[in-house]
Amino acid sequence: MGYADSPGPIALAHRGGAGLGPENTLLTFSRSVGLGFRHLETDVRVTADGDLVCLHDATLERLTGTGGAGGTVRRLTSAQLRRVRVGGEPVPALAEALDAFPHTNFSVDLKEAAAIGPLVALLRRPGVARRVCVAGAWDGWLSQVRAEVPEVSTSLGWRSLVALIASSRTGARRPPRRLARAPFAHVPVKLGAVPIFVERVVDLAHELGIRVVTWTVDDAATMHALLDAGADAVITDRPDVLREVLVARNQWQPPTLARAPGMRRGPVRDLVVAGGPPAAPRSAPHRAPW
Repeated sequence: MGYADSPGPIALAHRGGAGLGPENTLLTFSRSVGLGFRHLETDVRVTADGDLVCLHDATLERLTGTGGAGGTVRRLTSAQLRRVRVGGEPVPALAEALDAFPHTNFSVDLKEAAAIGPLVALLRRPGVARRVCVAGAWDGWLSQVRAEVPEVSTSLGWRSLVALIASSRTGARRPPRRLARAPFAHVPVKLGAVPIFVERVVDLAHELGIRVVTWTVDDAATMHALLDAGADAVITDRPDVLREVLVARNQWQPPTLARAPGMRRGPVRDLVVAGGPPAAPRSAPHRAPW
């Protein structure tokens, strides 16, 4: 099932599920997939030789302590980055993550304009675009991606998102149709210290046919409140908590295995990945907010 075809509510593991392990690593991706998640959120940066890697920051300082030019992702080759470890785990390429989890959809935050070309090339690989939603970027960047790869889903760009939120704050009853540029809106629950009234945003977005994805939410009470308000998806660092919330609401959608000869199709209720079940959640100090 492709990203845009996924029924709601969609459960998304932020940076692969950063509350379960080192962010944006194959190990942490596998832990969330092992819990039954079919949607992972990640970020992409581009290396000096044009490869896309799953990293949020422009430098390695927060994750590895490597500062200065030697820690700038854009100045490192993919071979150099392969030697870097985040919490003991290697930094994966986006293509590697897509190949490692072929039945999983990815929300990809586009962190820099230089990544557009390599991302478009990757999205043109057979079967990739339908599994991806490109988000976390300026309107012009996302428009360029959609023009190059029309079948890919995107979120609203930052400018359109701000306009949608502003319309919700002014009590607009008829949101401008020009905002309906993408099928998803990734709406933070707060902008800095200012709370977003998600209920109003949901109402306006749904009038435009836009599905609302809320981020980043790690406590069960807020998850329940957002889902009650009609949010179509929740992004979380705590996939284990979100899974429990959705199970309690009878909204959890367990994945299904592809049919093999002689095997009946059915839900995967207790999927365990190689290496054992997910470790107990650990705190993730010094994480950037976006």
